Amino acid sequence: MGTRSYAMSAWNHGRDVMTELLKISLPDGSVREMEAGSTPADVAAAIGPGLAKAALAARVDGEVRDLNRPFEGDAQLALITAKDEDEALELARHDYAHVLAEAVQALYPGTQITFGPSTDDGFYYDVKAPDSREPFSMDDLPDIEAKMREIIKADKPLRREAWSRRQLIDKWSAEGETFKAEWAQELPEDEELTVYHSGEDWLDMCRGPHLPSTGKLDPAAFKLMRVAGAYWRGDQANAQLTRIYGTGWLNKKQLNQHLMRLEEAAKRDHRKLGREMDLFHLQEEAHGSVFWHPKGYRIWRELEAYMRRKMDGGGYQEIKTPQLMDVRQWEQSGHWGKYAENMFAVPDMVPEVDELGDGPAAPAVAEDAEWMAIKPMNCPAHVLVFKQGITSYRDLPVRLGEMGCCHRNEPHGALHGLMRVRQFTQDDAHIFCTEEQVVEEVRKFCALAEGVYSDFGFTFAIKLALRPEKRLGSDADWDKAEQELRDAVAEAGMDNEEFGWEELPGEGAFYAPKLEWHLTDAIGRTWQVGTIQGDRVLPDRLDATYIGEDGGKHRPVMLHRAIFGSYERFIGILIEHFAGRLPAWLAPVQSVVATITSDADQYASEVTAKLEAAGIRVECDVRNEKINYKVREHSLAKVPYLLVVGKREAEEGTVAIRTLGEKEQKVMPLADAITMLKDAGTPPDLLADLRG
Repeated sequence: MGTRSYAMSAWNHGRDVMTELLKISLPDGSVREMEAGSTPADVAAAIGPGLAKAALAARVDGEVRDLNRPFEGDAQLALITAKDEDEALELARHDYAHVLAEAVQALYPGTQITFGPSTDDGFYYDVKAPDSREPFSMDDLPDIEAKMREIIKADKPLRREAWSRRQLIDKWSAEGETFKAEWAQELPEDEELTVYHSGEDWLDMCRGPHLPSTGKLDPAAFKLMRVAGAYWRGDQANAQLTRIYGTGWLNKKQLNQHLMRLEEAAKRDHRKLGREMDLFHLQEEAHGSVFWHPKGYRIWRELEAYMRRKMDGGGYQEIKTPQLMDVRQWEQSGHWGKYAENMFAVPDMVPEVDELGDGPAAPAVAEDAEWMAIKPMNCPAHVLVFKQGITSYRDLPVRLGEMGCCHRNEPHGALHGLMRVRQFTQDDAHIFCTEEQVVEEVRKFCALAEGVYSDFGFTFAIKLALRPEKRLGSDADWDKAEQELRDAVAEAGMDNEEFGWEELPGEGAFYAPKLEWHLTDAIGRTWQVGTIQGDRVLPDRLDATYIGEDGGKHRPVMLHRAIFGSYERFIGILIEHFAGRLPAWLAPVQSVVATITSDADQYASEVTAKLEAAGIRVECDVRNEKINYKVREHSLAKVPYLLVVGKREAEEGTVAIRTLGEKEQKVMPLADAITMLKDAGTPPDLLADLRG
């Protein structure tokens, strides 16, 4: 019998039947013997009623499966409960999406359903309303929510079943589900196709897994949020659908916390605060590009000056490269094959003279036109700068930095304030170094990035994005590049839980693995910002070389790195992180001198002049308005310090300082106030130098 186990079954036709027992290994090292046909739910029940009730799904040999799906042989088993929050949330949100689709079809017969995945904080489902009614709107959401709760409370079993492709096509076609039928037509014949029944009267085709029943969802832990237009398969040429969005959680407490975060996020929305603080605006005439107002551009200039000091201190040389380059350069680098649809390309144009003499007509494309592309990134241009002249190994590392303006043809619907734009400027740099220098250069960058993010009060996690399936370069080069990044983070002392160290399989760029810095903001959201990539592909494709100690030509390793990422997005993150209350050194206006009465106008002008002379960004408000009005107005503008002066202050040479966000004011001599404001308004890197 070997290692197999057997048990005597019940009497069958007058003889004993030997039943094979399956060995189910549990995380604690124990092994349970279960009859063939048993499920993870059976194991949970055998362990105890508490676990049987808490179990939501199972991880069988590493694969998440339904709790009631039979074992196929001996297996490693881990039961998933609400304590396994990430996996439990993914399952719950998937089920909420299915319940949403079922509810819509129950309420509005003739509705066609398409797809409904889970998202980072919830779920959605794309549906097409019956021809007899208008597309779904916000007004429909309360009824749909009520129906969803009814389905959840009914505790309907969710049962998996394998179907043939023909069965699926026939079902969807017969029921007028044209979208599902079209999708079923494209499914492979040799793949196991599954549907999930919700009770006995509704099903959807799905790979799963799912919870055991709808009753495992909390009817008070979800909310439908909004509707939006969508297109079948994301193609504008196809039928228009309605996308119904919801947020779903494991319990009501989590939902309430999420809704509070959303409320707080709405208050911090950089687009709203940008208008209130008069920082920037966006308009259709330049869709996807930003119009920076004087106050907003002051923030930009302060950040740019800060980053230049960091780059100068880190041994970088700043350069400036062209916006337009021949498409052949992008073909050679490999970017054209990967990003052509996101690049703006223009041909040589031949203007035609208008016969009426009113000016040139529409230009025509010359037959032999050479196409030029506006750069979506700076790296190929930096290689061209590196290649000028002869570089010795003694010259390495060469660190080239650029405040590089780039353009990417982002989809219209993906654009979002400062966070997703078509024109953006990167704090970009590329380090050309020898193989032996890679780890140390990356370690230095880790330290540089940590210092920058600390100056802004961010905590962060570091993640290593590993090779994608479709990539350039040899496996040996990828092995080396990935290990170099690991080694550098280890030498920086950041490959641990404190820094959220994690490896992300398949998420690297097509030419290089990368380290990513994920910042956590004041309300707990994460933003992927800085990166460094170890690239051996681009130097080879663009023939970058240096002269080694042996007198021969060698390929440098190229490290692509950025800390802010883009100025636009980083400013948007800062506005939301600080809720507009930027640190004084970044604030467009650091202080306002405001009068209580006209008797203090002359003194207010003198105070303003002395603040300006001290290098403080200041405005003077001597309007004939009540002081409470002025305080409220400048508070909404998020001015860090308001210096209130009246007749007494003028006589005593003092100012009453109101700090933004504080109720109490402090009266102090003007000289002391200037010292305090200079200290508060000094960038953290310069302040550290002054105190050093």
